[in-house]
Amino acid sequence: MLRLSALYRYPLKSGKAETLQAVGLDKLGLEGDRRWMLVDEASGRFLTQRAVAKMSQLSALWNAAGGLTLSSPGYLPLDVALPGSANELRGVTIWRDTLRVPDAGDAAAAWVSDFIGKPTRLVQMPVEYARSTQAGYGRDDDQVAFADGYPLLLIGQGSLDDLCGKIGRPMPMLRFRPNLVIEGAEAFAEDGWKRLRIGDIEFRVVKPCSRCILTTIDPQTGERSADREPFATLQTYRNTQEGAMFGQNLVNDGVGRLEVGMPVTVLE
Repeated sequence: MLRLSALYRYPLKSGKAETLQAVGLDKLGLEGDRRWMLVDEASGRFLTQRAVAKMSQLSALWNAAGGLTLSSPGYLPLDVALPGSANELRGVTIWRDTLRVPDAGDAAAAWVSDFIGKPTRLVQMPVEYARSTQAGYGRDDDQVAFADGYPLLLIGQGSLDDLCGKIGRPMPMLRFRPNLVIEGAEAFAEDGWKRLRIGDIEFRVVKPCSRCILTTIDPQTGERSADREPFATLQTYRNTQEGAMFGQNLVNDGVGRLEVGMPVTVLE
């Protein structure tokens, strides 16, 4: 029997994960997931752990009103309110997308600039400003907030167990930053799934997830693995022309609520 064994949310793109027991789903995936992002003040380009590994130590807890509480060891916590419609819109770039989204204000900018070590702004993604998902996959009206390309990432526990066996030591699931973890399936069974249902909500599997050097950052310490694991082993047996694949990108076709322990049904 397949079951939903873990739920993770990342309110701030490339910030720490929130481990959840239950969460709502809206049209952009998990409520509050990657609705906030740091950008370079001068260029507006997005910042992630790929270039700023210490972001793995940046906690941004989402609240029901949509705001954040920023915290990190050595820094006083800061509550950031959800920007209103009258807030300044800031031009930002995430991958190939350029858009204008609300800026969280100068107090938040001062806090994140001190943390990052250079002038930085904090921006937020309202649903009405959402980006389109990658062309050629999914449907034309599929949308995403500040996640790299798709609203949700699923990984099978069996797939991680298989990878750890090849590496020869355990690796935490959070190195791969999934939203949904499914247990009860064989390693990489998710590669063959096209549609599934969890609770009352259906999901489409739209594209494998190509992994990068970010997986080598320890989510607990922010340090990179000297041996480039688990990325190095992934490249030995999960490599394709598009990269080393681990996990599947999903789009939810409904809204509702998910809870850890829910049964999972593969529909196609």
